[in-house]
Amino acid sequence: MSTRVVTRPSGMSVAPMSRMLGASLKARAQFYRRSPLFLVFSMVLPLMFYALFGTVFAPKSGAPEFFAYLLGSYGAYAVSSIMIFNIGIGVATARAQKIDVLQRATPLPGWVAIASEIVTAMGVAVVSLIPLFIFGAAYGHVQLSAARWLLLVVSLVFGALPVLGLGLAIGYGASANNAPALANLIYLPMSFLSGLFIPLAIMPDWIQKIGVWFPTYHYGQLAWNSVGQGKEEPLWAILWLIVWAAVLFGIAARFYRRDQTRKFA
Repeated sequence: MSTRVVTRPSGMSVAPMSRMLGASLKARAQFYRRSPLFLVFSMVLPLMFYALFGTVFAPKSGAPEFFAYLLGSYGAYAVSSIMIFNIGIGVATARAQKIDVLQRATPLPGWVAIASEIVTAMGVAVVSLIPLFIFGAAYGHVQLSAARWLLLVVSLVFGALPVLGLGLAIGYGASANNAPALANLIYLPMSFLSGLFIPLAIMPDWIQKIGVWFPTYHYGQLAWNSVGQGKEEPLWAILWLIVWAAVLFGIAARFYRRDQTRKFA
């Protein structure tokens, strides 16, 4: 009796990393194209908050400056919401559906799948800013130079890295059932206490003292500085964001290793 052993040919080659990343990005883009409600929700909700709070709290004088401030606030809210809920809950759902186990059986490296999710989420975040910018310019009379508009986009996208780290930590640390509740429990109070919904200047002193310690506060300051409304030096805001990003990505990496050990060790 003989046993037939089938082995993979040693000379078998796989696609280059760049091609894998491109294919993964295309797949993620198709996912968003087939989920138009997600794109609509990502654009409409921040715009609704911007219009509501801008109309209710707008001063009789200095309205363009106020709308510029809120543009930074709700731009930060729009981008960070995508990082938290799309990335965080998306990763938790993928884990529950064993998609990572399926990917493990393919030549696709895990970091390529994660990178494609992050890049496409950043693209969606940029798209979600367009209605805010149009409303701010048309209704709020926000006037910025082309360089300032570009600076605002860059600040909002890359300043959200700590929030991205938080989203990954939730995605790898919580189950698919618990991730949405945990994301809301952490992110919404943190955003409120940081002044993203309502300016900290009109809040009680104890909230102002607490708010400055959250990453979303320094994220907001980076955005507000881009429109000339910040109170913290941009360099300090960047340094704070780097520290928070290191901490939150470190936590996410720990949860990721724990998850991988449980499944594949």
